[in-house]
Amino acid sequence: MDTSESSSTAPEAGTDDGPHPQEAARRGWRRWAMDTRPLRRPAYRRLWSSTIVTAVGSQLTAVAVPKQIYDITGSSAWVGYASLAGLVPMVLFALWGGAVADTMDRRRLLLITNTGIAVTSVLFWLQAVSGLDSVAVLMVLLAAQQAFFGLNAPARNASIARLVPAEELAAANALGSTVMQTGLVAGPLLAGALIPVIGLPELYLLDALALCVTLWAVVRLPALPPLATATAKRAGVREIAEGFRYIAGHKVLLLSFLADVVAMVFGMPRALFPQLAAETYASYSEGLALGLLFAAIPIGAVLGGLFSGTFSRARRHGWMVIGAVVAWGAAITGFGLSTSLWLAVLFLAVAGVADMVSMVFRGAILLSAATDEMRGRMQGVFTVVVAGGPRLADVLHGTAGAAFGPRAAVAGGGLLVVTVMLALAAAVPALRRYRV
Repeated sequence: MDTSESSSTAPEAGTDDGPHPQEAARRGWRRWAMDTRPLRRPAYRRLWSSTIVTAVGSQLTAVAVPKQIYDITGSSAWVGYASLAGLVPMVLFALWGGAVADTMDRRRLLLITNTGIAVTSVLFWLQAVSGLDSVAVLMVLLAAQQAFFGLNAPARNASIARLVPAEELAAANALGSTVMQTGLVAGPLLAGALIPVIGLPELYLLDALALCVTLWAVVRLPALPPLATATAKRAGVREIAEGFRYIAGHKVLLLSFLADVVAMVFGMPRALFPQLAAETYASYSEGLALGLLFAAIPIGAVLGGLFSGTFSRARRHGWMVIGAVVAWGAAITGFGLSTSLWLAVLFLAVAGVADMVSMVFRGAILLSAATDEMRGRMQGVFTVVVAGGPRLADVLHGTAGAAFGPRAAVAGGGLLVVTVMLALAAAVPALRRYRV
């Protein structure tokens, strides 16, 4: 942990007293609370402020689309097909968008893609208010929106390293991740409360209005053209492949991606939450159990973000990733062994805290270890890993749960996370040694 600020509380030479007790207590609290240093920088503050609005607004659409599809079809299968229709273009365009972000002004790319997302939100509203009731139209709009998101995310994340200094990257990631996790909790709750009151069309409209705030914030960002050292002139298959070769040639970057893959694929048991709520926690209300299981990890992540001052100044980023992934695996193992709902929720919340720490430092490593001309492509791959890992986990845990039972599948997955992460850390010392 960086303790460079601790000397600020020492008494001045020639004085008898140290800081006023209230001031000392306030400074002590600030070391525990979220590190807000990046918000002193106007450009980052504008980018972050827009995220507050869109983190909730995007979740309104994320709830409204499957709700509308289910209302039209009465089939959960169609809801699943729609999810796939959104995932495929998002993955493809995230990889391409990373290459694009390395070849053009990232501010301009953000303006184009945010405008595209806003237009699709308006079209969602128009189809809903017109009573079109077409699943095909909904899936096309969802695919288009996720394609724009895939183009947007790498440029947005890669821009952070140009807006804050390297020593504040972890704090900046903690600020952004906390807002996004808060949106995952507050957005669906708000959508559930608003649907009976204002209806589905207005949810889409609220999201479109929220995106106007994002556009305003992006307009006020400084230009972010490729640096003079950048050599890429186009964004094609060759440039995308170059990004993967770059990852393979930099062990720290490769391990940061593998750490997330290990944690999510082996240790994300959300596919088993319905079965656990119905069987293991049958003595509780099934609805209550299911809601708590799904909410526990995001709530833990938000709490981790709110108290990120306890870890965001750490300099040994590699060890922080290793420790966070091992803690995630241990907490998931504890969850799998728990027969008490409240103990299970506690373990999941601890896992959420560990996930926040992992996100903060993996993101900081991607931004600090990669050169600027490669950051867009690194963030494109990062977007794919974050989106794809949990979906692979759904397949793996669903299959393992059917074969061995849900609790054994969860606990076994958690132990695999711990074992594989420790083995990777022992085999590749580059991650252990990485620091800023």
